[in-house]
Amino acid sequence: MLKMKYLVVGSGLFGSVFAHEAAKKGHHVTVIEKRDHVAGNIYTRNEDGINVHQYGAHIFHTSNREIWDYVQQFTEFNQFINAPLAISQGELYHLPFNMNTFHALWGVKTPKEAAKKIAEQRLTLTRSAENLEEQALSLVGSDIYETLIKGYTEKQWGRPCTELPSFIINRLPVRLTYDNNYFNDRYQGIPMGGYTPIIEKMLTHEKIQLHLNTDFFKKKEEYLANYDKIIYTGMIDEFFDYCYGELEYRSLEFVHERLEEANYQGNAVVNYIDSEIPYTRIIEHKHFEFGKEKHTVITKEYPCEWTKGKEPYYPVNNADNNRLYKKYKTLSQEKSNVIFGGRLGMYRYFDMHQVIEAALQLVAREIK
Repeated sequence: MLKMKYLVVGSGLFGSVFAHEAAKKGHHVTVIEKRDHVAGNIYTRNEDGINVHQYGAHIFHTSNREIWDYVQQFTEFNQFINAPLAISQGELYHLPFNMNTFHALWGVKTPKEAAKKIAEQRLTLTRSAENLEEQALSLVGSDIYETLIKGYTEKQWGRPCTELPSFIINRLPVRLTYDNNYFNDRYQGIPMGGYTPIIEKMLTHEKIQLHLNTDFFKKKEEYLANYDKIIYTGMIDEFFDYCYGELEYRSLEFVHERLEEANYQGNAVVNYIDSEIPYTRIIEHKHFEFGKEKHTVITKEYPCEWTKGKEPYYPVNNADNNRLYKKYKTLSQEKSNVIFGGRLGMYRYFDMHQVIEAALQLVAREIK
């Protein structure tokens, strides 16, 4: 088998899975990372026993047994169940929308009562919803929309719901049960010891060279000339020097705080709906791993517009951006030795299990 020289740009989940699999098959892999640590946005750091999710909460979930088995070779998962709470106008609600939510909203106790209340409030459309507000009102009605969707969504996206595309909430989970489990997936949990050790294990191989604090664009032409293939997981528009214009991304700012108390909010994730509160949620990291430490670490998450110099966290997949991305994708197909992957390279929102699946599919196509 012909041995290839691969350059992987970015040590997040997509790049690390590919690097690991390519090295196992005997190929030479160099991984470069612009940050001073591996693992991309799933990086976790340990603060006196508490694994802090540095770039926001990451909860692994999947119904794909193959992906679940794959990731478990690198770590052991606990039995954490994601059951976020939401605070709106001083009241506490359970997410996703379920009988606990509906009881807090309306005092109803049975599924029949809740379904009747939602049906009374739903917006009836004789055409497709033209924006997110219409879509939400047609799915769950006015009380749920005004109380638990509108303020949070407008903070998250930085735009009025009337200006957001309807597909963002094509489906809203409405459960007529008292089940607070946010995900429907069969497998769910948090890696014991955090996510960083997973990536470290993936990249520990004699055929993998890792270079941190390394900017691809400072030696772009040299890299292109010296490697057989490049797996690029950065922003696709940046790779092409924004020749068609900038794609839109949303960015986030994280404010971490250590508190000398054992329990700040009693739950891993609490969302803040009201527009007057600038952050969308507070994460208390110790609850992901059922910590018993005498201190705690919380993170407030502030959404913001992406501009050059900020970290892009997820794409804004509206119609204009998707049209622009197609132009970049067509251009990328002319680069036979560059493969674009991950959220930024493919301009697509991925959950972690989807990133792993996409990387393994690339391995199957690329490495015969």
